[in-house]
Amino acid sequence: MSPQQLAPSVRRVAILGGARIPFARSDGPHATASDQQMLTAALDGLVERYGLQGPGAVGEFVAGAVLKHSRDFNLARESVLGSALDPRTPAYDIQQACGTGLQAVIAAANKIALGQTDSAIAGGADTASDAPLGVNDSLRRILLAARRAKTPGGRLKALAKVRPRHLVPEIPRNAEPRTGLSMGEHAAVTARAWGIGRRAQDELAAASHQRLAAAYERGFFEDLVVPFRGLDRDQNLRPGSTVEQLAALKPVFGLDQPEPTMTAGNSTPLTDGAATVLLASEEWARERGLAPLAYLTAYETAAVDFAAGDVAGGEDGLLMAPAYAVPRMLERAGLALDDFDLVEIHEAFASQVLATLAAWEKRGLGTLDRARLNVAGSSLATGHPFAATGARIVATLAKLLAERDAPARGLISVCAAGGQGVTAVLERA
Repeated sequence: MSPQQLAPSVRRVAILGGARIPFARSDGPHATASDQQMLTAALDGLVERYGLQGPGAVGEFVAGAVLKHSRDFNLARESVLGSALDPRTPAYDIQQACGTGLQAVIAAANKIALGQTDSAIAGGADTASDAPLGVNDSLRRILLAARRAKTPGGRLKALAKVRPRHLVPEIPRNAEPRTGLSMGEHAAVTARAWGIGRRAQDELAAASHQRLAAAYERGFFEDLVVPFRGLDRDQNLRPGSTVEQLAALKPVFGLDQPEPTMTAGNSTPLTDGAATVLLASEEWARERGLAPLAYLTAYETAAVDFAAGDVAGGEDGLLMAPAYAVPRMLERAGLALDDFDLVEIHEAFASQVLATLAAWEKRGLGTLDRARLNVAGSSLATGHPFAATGARIVATLAKLLAERDAPARGLISVCAAGGQGVTAVLERA
């Protein structure tokens, strides 16, 4: 094999479109839907919209979920087998907490860029309603001991140790293993460290709802959202949200400190949903008469030592890795914040978005014009099914850039549990 074959030229990666189901609050309309059912529904929406039913229509499918049952170990592949895609389409899972959807897009894009495949679908799904309940660890050890026993008597002796307390399941905890703090409590620490006030958070949250509502009203999501279980738009959306309404809500995080600022209204709710994105080479798109919405041109990941810094009240909080990933990515790409027409920051919490903006400014990127930020709303309004958010943002931003019908550039910033961040640049040539 020649050196040229080993190191092929890098191709541009086109984003052709996306499909997602409406996001629903946990224990709502999607409560009995599994990750696989939701991801399959989003995948089928994409297949139908872009005529991907034929043999070998798509090179591969990459997706993931954060809250997974043991039955979901092969989630992406099982979703393919349950969908209208060719069952011979390879698929694999990926997971990086809230960055999963964007990392799936990046993984698919890398193979397209290197010529290893011509097309791919990326996405993710999560259900907070159907979070896996683990067997009590003490019961698990007893059952393992019974399985290892060599005789029926030995098995009975092991099982005789079961007590009522062993039947209590392990309930999933929204807490970081290294600190024991929930994501909201970590965000409250970061909000204090960066001096993020209550009114600024409520203003950002109200704007997210108002902008998402306006996008729905003008038909922006007609080719992005697939109806599912009686919903045709995101259930968390509150079109009439105002700063005054949000100001009436009581704080729910940071209650151990004076004047807490984080409420259910300026924090993302637990959510169920799924999203997908279609990516391809320019040649593949051209052969099928599909016009690229935008191109994925750069991406960067980062991580912070939140366990040492955040709990002590420092600036490197759990959700602050994009404060490092974005400056690195822009320096590598020779870009400045002012070079972006649109900026999409995942709204895990309003305080986290505002802290990220403050960190970018402190690190020399300048002040972002808020008119360019999350112009069609974001996670505070849509909700946040962890692994689905990145794909939602990519498809939304790509279409927003395509609407401009002129060269344009967009920035994506997604924070993630574990002190990580995933960021990317989309461009409209």
